[in-house]
Amino acid sequence: MVKLPRKWITELASKPESGMSYQVVSVTLKGGKRFEQVIVVDGQITKIRGRKDITFTTDEIEQVTLTHEKWDFNAEH
Repeated sequence: MVKLPRKWITELASKPESGMSYQVVSVTLKGGKRFEQVIVVDGQITKIRGRKDITFTTDEIEQVTLTHEKWDFNAEH
């Protein structure tokens, strides 16, 4: 898990949840790489669709955008 900086936690806290206690966002890194369908729970990135790990640090994050783009993340292994 990766804890988001306060800036993103505050911004996301003012927006609706995508489901019970989570938000689905996209994360854009400073180098331009983008991760779609990222799960944020309680200010922490917990899962990225199609990935087993989180390969970036909070220092690399340029933008976090709420998308609500859901998928059955519990079905993935």
